[in-house]
Amino acid sequence: MGNRRWLLPESIADVLPCEAAHIETLRRRLLDEFASYGYELVMPPMLEFVESLLPGNRSHLDLRTFKLVDQLSGRSMGVRADITPQAARIDAHMLNREGVTRLCYCGSVLHTLPASFEATREPLQIGAELYGHRGLEADIEVVGLLASTLHLCGIQTVRLEFGHAAIFNALSAAAHFDEVQAEDVFLALQGKDIPLLRELLAKVNEPLRSAFLILPSLQGDADVLQAAASALPTLPVITAALADLHRMAESLTHVTDVSIGFDLADLRGYNYHTGVVMAAYCAGSATAVALGGRYDGLGEAYGRARPATGFSLDLREIARLSFKEKRKGGVLAPWLDQPEDNAALLVQVKQLRAAGERVMFALPGHEGAWRAADCDRALVWRAGKWIVEPLRED
Repeated sequence: MGNRRWLLPESIADVLPCEAAHIETLRRRLLDEFASYGYELVMPPMLEFVESLLPGNRSHLDLRTFKLVDQLSGRSMGVRADITPQAARIDAHMLNREGVTRLCYCGSVLHTLPASFEATREPLQIGAELYGHRGLEADIEVVGLLASTLHLCGIQTVRLEFGHAAIFNALSAAAHFDEVQAEDVFLALQGKDIPLLRELLAKVNEPLRSAFLILPSLQGDADVLQAAASALPTLPVITAALADLHRMAESLTHVTDVSIGFDLADLRGYNYHTGVVMAAYCAGSATAVALGGRYDGLGEAYGRARPATGFSLDLREIARLSFKEKRKGGVLAPWLDQPEDNAALLVQVKQLRAAGERVMFALPGHEGAWRAADCDRALVWRAGKWIVEPLRED
């Protein structure tokens, strides 16, 4: 068996130059957009103590988190699987501001298992979080920023689907579910497993039993909200949740190239989110390309409960799906051994680089290999000056 040291673990991959350049272009573009909305960049660490990465009951994150022992303290540490709890910790404990705080981030996370068959276990998570405002205005701002984010990335045919965690929570509370029962019903709803759902709800009284069973069918356009209002119990929490969803849809009527839908059984992040939840879909991807929603109270684990809402996405996946502008090739500059011959050339190279060109010096002994190094033009001496011409390389 030959040397296989170059092999990487399953669902872990290098990002090669062309794709890396595209990802970096999108990263800069999006962070600049976030900054224009007032979102401040934070850079949490890759490693933290497990209790900090997994505040409260976060079993879905626990299963996705790689763990190790800190050689300095002997305590259990984890490699972050999600940056959102870290941002909540920074808001609640490190910044400790009153009023509204807007934070954004971009960094790699690591998952024990890929989220889907083709997914990487090392997503590049980028996102924005808004803290300190309990009203729906914060959710509307965040959704608008998400729509702008996807537009800036050149993502086409975007569909935003909304749900509301409070609907399931209200039904579970009314049915007096314990934590295990709620989790079982949640998983059945997520999988839209109606036979299992009927079995789990066998002892639940009407009208709650019928309300749970109808949730998987409450998926589609704005008519879903009217159907939900007729089919679900008139609990104040559910009435308010449906009103929030209606208002959310109305707030996006001015956003072009985005269709709006609803899925009241979409409960991803059930033990994470508390209000409006969202998922973005686009052509070329069978799964959601961005997820978000309201998660009030997560900061309580860090000493200060704060209203919070936000979204995140995998920039590597977005780069795969987005429009890629053809990158201009580099300019090859000759290597001159005599210092007196270099002055004019170095001035020209500096000017080209300042104008955004990539200029590479032709190190000796590599003739015939510069197109492979992504050069398509060359600096040549013509009529007493340096000019750029198409690269001629046999």
